[in-house]
Amino acid sequence: MARIQNHDELRVFQLAYETAMKIFEASKSFPKEETYSLTDQIRRSSRAVCSSISEAWRRRRYEPEFVNKLNQAEAEAAETQTRIKFAVDCEYLASESGIDLYKSYDFVIGKLVNMIRNLDPWILKNES
Repeated sequence: MARIQNHDELRVFQLAYETAMKIFEASKSFPKEETYSLTDQIRRSSRAVCSSISEAWRRRRYEPEFVNKLNQAEAEAAETQTRIKFAVDCEYLASESGIDLYKSYDFVIGKLVNMIRNLDPWILKNES
């Protein structure tokens, strides 16, 4: 297996990005009155998952910072799941779509937790 050189090669990043784009497309049809609330919030939190993963990747030299950014990504994914539930319950998003998006974030969260539990392959060691 080739060595990962960039955050966008991480499967967890790719899935988070793909799901954020699906949320963006789905949220285009949310009602106008939700523009500055649910629409903005779900887009922001879904994008923040990707951003936090990107930041974590660049902080691999500092284990506590790396873990902190992965924890932030996990929290943003959970926040997005909550907003997905609101979108479904408010009938802005079809139940099937909501379930698929929610499950994608379950997978993202699982991947992030596994990275946190198994840091050795990810942390850059100081070579002195």
